[in-house]
Amino acid sequence: MAAVRVAPVTLLRGTLQVPPDKSLTHRAIMLAGVSGREVRVGRPLDSADTGATLQALEDCGVAVTGHLGDAVRITGRGLRGLRPPPALDCANAGTLMRLFSGILVGQRIDHVVLDGDESLRGRPMTRIARPLRAMGAQIFTAPGGTPPLVVSGGAPLRGIEHHLEVASAQVKSCLLLAGLFAEGTTWVHEPVPSRDHTERMLEASGVSVLREGGAVGVAGPVEGLALPDMEVPGDFSSAAAHLVAGALLGDPEVRLEGVNLNPGRTGLLAVMRRMGVEIREEPGAPVAGEPCGTLSVSRTDDLRATEVAPHEVPSMIDELPLVGLLAARASGTTVVRGAAELRVKESDRIASVVRALRGLGVDAQEREDGFAVAGGAGIRGGSMDSVGDHRLAMLGAVAGLVSREGVSVGDFGAVAVSYPGFARDLAALGAVPA
Repeated sequence: MAAVRVAPVTLLRGTLQVPPDKSLTHRAIMLAGVSGREVRVGRPLDSADTGATLQALEDCGVAVTGHLGDAVRITGRGLRGLRPPPALDCANAGTLMRLFSGILVGQRIDHVVLDGDESLRGRPMTRIARPLRAMGAQIFTAPGGTPPLVVSGGAPLRGIEHHLEVASAQVKSCLLLAGLFAEGTTWVHEPVPSRDHTERMLEASGVSVLREGGAVGVAGPVEGLALPDMEVPGDFSSAAAHLVAGALLGDPEVRLEGVNLNPGRTGLLAVMRRMGVEIREEPGAPVAGEPCGTLSVSRTDDLRATEVAPHEVPSMIDELPLVGLLAARASGTTVVRGAAELRVKESDRIASVVRALRGLGVDAQEREDGFAVAGGAGIRGGSMDSVGDHRLAMLGAVAGLVSREGVSVGDFGAVAVSYPGFARDLAALGAVPA
């Protein structure tokens, strides 16, 4: 796709309602599809990823009316009633491939091939295939442990106790969903807590979720579930780009309404506050067990460096590239550690972020499990490529706004994966050209 040049501005101000939460939209569509009732999902995110999930449910025989971005009514086929075709296209949606595998192993089906685009084909799936096979499921990967996956359902499943080497909400969710169909209790132990959207939504659907120490589990087999009607709140990961832009350019403030404030997602807030940013929170009504509210942020001229520790990474895995941008304007050297998971996202985000920042005049260094950014000089500008990664495309746009010369972002259209209206919303903040 064509490059887009983002010019520097002097200030940003205004109020936005960011796009609906992508993680919650994925999960709401899937759980609605296996519910024992018709479910109305209001404000589901309209994006390439969530569109792939909705299409997958329809391909499995689930009746859907309405449109993403507005509201959809999903008539669930019950916990064991999906009838998938021989192949399902997951496009670029890793959440779909990993979580839906946990549901498919409990269906009465023959072989189903789950495949995706070139990016998805490079992501590791052994981390779900191995524990699912330990539960008795029939699931196979391509050589090297990557997609496509071949999944067969109907085999008796048994609960297991699985210890994750790296905290992962997607792997945890896959195993908990498979645990709904298994005999006995399925326990997942994490080295540090990851986001808990699946657990909260299962509980809202009537499923008992067990918690003990650092483990979470479900006791199966579960006879059925019923997701309640819900409105999807704003996506914190989408809000994060505007938060960082507001911390650098907000005058008098950038205000973001109706954002999901699940503490498993909002680690960026603590890091920004350590760096000297004042962020104000106004609590709102919860949605399906998820805390929500409004965030406001203003420009901070005296940012200071910080260190992101490994235990903080799971709560801000998608926002770590933006930390590099803040670090470029901070005094001192900011270090991110324990983020090796970034290497297996839509791109190798450690290498991609460092390459992008260095191309824009920032002193950034790649490390095996993270990166370091020496601040003070700010962002000169120049050009960078998103490498098809929506998070990198948003990083480039915010970098352009705060740069001295502007930034040309290659393949800016990648933002459509999670935030098709990102450029429009940036413009709505009333930027004043420098």
